[in-house]
Amino acid sequence: MEREYERRRMERNHAGRVLTQRERLDRRRRKRRRRIQKRMTMLLTVVCTVLLGLGGVHFVKANVLPASGETADMDEIQGESRPQEILGPVPLAQNEILEREDNLQHEKPFIIIDPGHGGTDTGCSREGVMESEINMQIANRLAGKLEGLGFETLLLREDNTTDVSLDERVARAEAEKADIFVSIHQNAYDEDVDEVKGIETWYYGESEGSRRLAELVHQGAVEKTGAVDRGIQNDQELYVLKNTSIPACLIETAFLSSRSDRNDIVSGEYQDLVAEGIAQGINTYFNPRTMYLTFDDGPSAENTTAVLDILKERNIRATFFVVGENVRKHPDVAKRIVEEGHTIGIHCYSHDYKQLYKSVDSYLEDFQKAYDAVYEITGVEAKLFRFPGGSVNAYNKDVGTEIIRKMTDSGYIYFDWNASLEDAVKQSTPEALVQNAVTSTFGRKKVVMLAHDVIYNTTQCLGELIDSFPEYEMKPLTEEVEPIQF
Repeated sequence: MEREYERRRMERNHAGRVLTQRERLDRRRRKRRRRIQKRMTMLLTVVCTVLLGLGGVHFVKANVLPASGETADMDEIQGESRPQEILGPVPLAQNEILEREDNLQHEKPFIIIDPGHGGTDTGCSREGVMESEINMQIANRLAGKLEGLGFETLLLREDNTTDVSLDERVARAEAEKADIFVSIHQNAYDEDVDEVKGIETWYYGESEGSRRLAELVHQGAVEKTGAVDRGIQNDQELYVLKNTSIPACLIETAFLSSRSDRNDIVSGEYQDLVAEGIAQGINTYFNPRTMYLTFDDGPSAENTTAVLDILKERNIRATFFVVGENVRKHPDVAKRIVEEGHTIGIHCYSHDYKQLYKSVDSYLEDFQKAYDAVYEITGVEAKLFRFPGGSVNAYNKDVGTEIIRKMTDSGYIYFDWNASLEDAVKQSTPEALVQNAVTSTFGRKKVVMLAHDVIYNTTQCLGELIDSFPEYEMKPLTEEVEPIQF
């Protein structure tokens, strides 16, 4: 397909780079250096030609070296014939890769914006619309919006005339010690059909933070433009994504092979929407909302262990409101909760609602028993707790207010919740649990999410649940967090 052709060509061809104002002097110096090198090469060629005529020097046979970022199979990819070898002096190597400035620091988040292609590589094109030009226009608009939000930006090219290798693009991002890398591209299908259209975004799955960045950038662009959502894709081969050490994504904002997409993307108004959506995604990446994942009723041997495995893999800390008798049944799991940096709180000792809320004293007795179990097994003096059924429920109407007074007077803090998987109900599915969680957040800036680590379906959807909230930073509850209470 042409899309695959364009993608592979993008990985190997040159793309441009622009320097910030403070770097323009370096750019002019490099241009002067290249002119000097070219003149020296020409002079060397003339001298060698003269010497050859005199029989004083032998030429070496030199293969044409592919430019940085190209590979030996360019002929197969581009269908172009290239000279396989030339007679002449070995070309002088130009060292364009910039070394990292170890003392370089940025006061603001620093974003590399890569307008894909450029120079002799125009990318895909249809009806006179060239990808490289559209990429440049969107990149300029994006830079302006990001700077208006207080970010520092660097465009990797400033025009459509300069060729710069992919190696140099990556090296520039590394040298600048950028925080993230966003590449702007357009798409194309092998046939000019209007139905194949929309926005899709790529990331390299082995790069920490890249998926979240891709999700936010993609989500912002789709929501702002109303374009067809083609989703995000994990790609292991895209050069700029694979070789940057910082979170990076590549967004393809339209199909030039689609008439409607093409008509939209040439519009300055539409480009502005694309840029605004991407900027909003980047802004959320650096300024996330907060979600506190909380799990009740554990620990259990298998399900809590599965939850802990997922959280460890994602480097996320959560809060576990444990049941005392389960702590005694599964002490190793309780210890692991604490050892891996999660917050442990008290739920109850036994989950018998009628006995628990029979009186104030019966609740306090049960709480103390659970507290003692947690302390003996984990060494934690738990200060956070959650009422079984929440602080307001059908069982504690007569005693709830007095229990709260006594507990808070003793220095304990209770947390309810403002979003839930609803995973305690019977006959649920992992897909339904994720949907429950998403719809119950209502876009709040601070969310305490209720889940149960003893439920099998919760373990099956936890990874998808986490991926569904790229706009949130996951944190454990602490005594300093202002509690959510009914």
